[in-house]
Amino acid sequence: MDTVSTYTHESSSSKRKVIAVVGGGLVGSLNACFLAKRGFDVAVYESREDIRQAKVVKGRSINLALSHRGRQALKHVGMEDKIVSKGIPMHARMIHNLNGKRSPIPYGKKGQVTVTIFRFTHSYSHKYRTSNSADAYPNTTLNFNHKLQDWSPKSGTMTFFGPDGQKKEIQADLIVGCDGAFSAIRKQYLRQSRFNYSQTYIPHGYMELTMPPKDGDFAMEPNYLHIWPRNTFMMIALPNLDRTFTCTLFMPFEEFEKIRSGDEVIRFFQKYFPDSVPLIGVEALKQDFFRLPAQAMVSVKCSPYHLFDKCVLMGDAAHAVVPFYGQGMNAGFEDCLVFDEVMDQLNENLAAVLEEYTRVRVPDDHAIADLAMYNYVEMRAHVNSRYFLFRKYLDGFLHFIMPKTIVPLYTMVTFTRTRYHEAVKRWHWQNKVKTNPVCLKATNVWLTNDQSVSAAGGMYVLVRYSHKLPRISADHLWTRILALKHF
Repeated sequence: MDTVSTYTHESSSSKRKVIAVVGGGLVGSLNACFLAKRGFDVAVYESREDIRQAKVVKGRSINLALSHRGRQALKHVGMEDKIVSKGIPMHARMIHNLNGKRSPIPYGKKGQVTVTIFRFTHSYSHKYRTSNSADAYPNTTLNFNHKLQDWSPKSGTMTFFGPDGQKKEIQADLIVGCDGAFSAIRKQYLRQSRFNYSQTYIPHGYMELTMPPKDGDFAMEPNYLHIWPRNTFMMIALPNLDRTFTCTLFMPFEEFEKIRSGDEVIRFFQKYFPDSVPLIGVEALKQDFFRLPAQAMVSVKCSPYHLFDKCVLMGDAAHAVVPFYGQGMNAGFEDCLVFDEVMDQLNENLAAVLEEYTRVRVPDDHAIADLAMYNYVEMRAHVNSRYFLFRKYLDGFLHFIMPKTIVPLYTMVTFTRTRYHEAVKRWHWQNKVKTNPVCLKATNVWLTNDQSVSAAGGMYVLVRYSHKLPRISADHLWTRILALKHF
C-alpha cells in the first residue's frame, strides 16, 4: 500500500517564493535557470531518470535547429556559447532534384545562419548535461523519477510518485508546466471552464536514418539543410558533430505501410532519392528502415496559458508544433525569455505576470504553429517550383533595396525577434505590395538595363497572377515607394 508524505520545499529566505518546474527537458531546464537567476527557490520535477547517469538513453531522436530567438534566451543566462559550440552552422538549404542536380537556396543575408544540434544518445546526453546547468544554482534542486499524479490549481499542491514508489505532496507558490505535448499539468486545465484546447495529428509520419561519414569526413557538404522535395513527401538531412548526417523521411503513413521488405526499400529510394542510396548504404537502408515504425507528429494549441495565479504552461505543453519551421525549441526558449521580460515589466507580481504572459504569448505561439504547417507544404513541394525560386530571389532583392520595408518571412521568423503573429501580418502586407503593378515597375529604377530585362520577365509572372491576391491603394503604395529615398 502506498504511503503519502508531505513535503514543502524549504526556502533559505522566508520571503523567497518557491517555484516548481514540472518537466526537466529543454524548456524546463532553461526555465529553471531563468527563475533561479531571479532568486526564486526552484525545484525541477522530471518523470524520467537522470540521463546524465544513464548508460542507455531511450526515446525518440530528432535534430534541433537553434536560431536567433533561442540564442537570445540562452545568452540571457550565459549559455549561448556553450550550446552553439556543440552545433554545426547551416547557411542555406541544398535542394536535391530527381535528376541529380543540386541547388543551394540561402536562408538570408551573408552571416545569417542557423545551428543544428543533434539530440540523441551520447551527443544528446552531453548537450543535456550542458544545458541543464540549472543544478549549478544553489537555489535549485533537480528531482528525477518523479511522476505527477495530480495537482490543485487553487492551493498549488502537487502529488508525485517518487523513485521509491511512495506518494509525495509538494507545495509551491507557482507551478510551471514544461512537460511536453502530452502534458500532465495541462490535464487539470481541461477540467476548467473557458479553456480552449485543440490537437491535430498530420497524416504524415517521420522516420530517421543515418548517413555515415565517407573516408572519415562528411559524405555531403555539412553546412546545409539538405532537402529532397518530392511533392507529397520529402527527406531532409542535417549534419552532426561526429560527421554523420541524420536523414529524416517525412511521408504519409499509408506510403510507409506499402513498403514491406528490404528490396522494396531500395527500389523506393533508388526511384525517389537515388543519390542518397550509396551514401547511406544498401544494407543500412534495409535494416534501419524497419528498426522503428514511423512516428506521428502533433500540433497543439491552447489558451489561456495560465490557471488562476498558480500555474503557467510553456514549451510543448502550451504549443507543440510540427518540426517544419525549425522553431519548436526556439519558440519554447523564447517563452522563457518573454516570461522573464514580463516579470521585469510587472515587478514580479506573479498574478499580473501570468495574465500578461498569456495575453502576449498566445497569438505568437498560435502563429508559429500555423507557419510550421505551411512550411511543410513549402519544403516538400514549393521548392521545386521556378515561381517559388523567383519569389525567393525577388524577396532577397527587394530586401536589399528596401531593408526596412520588405523583410522576407523566413528572415523575420528565424533571424529576428519580431513577434511571430506580427511577422505573419507583415508577410501578408508585403505580398500585397510586391504584387501591385506600381511597385513592380518602381523596382526597375534600381536596376541596370540588363537586369531590367530579367525584372520585366519576373514582373510579368507576378502581374499575371496578381488578380488572385488582395490589392492595396496606389496612394498608400506610392507613399512607401517615395520613402525609399531615405534608405
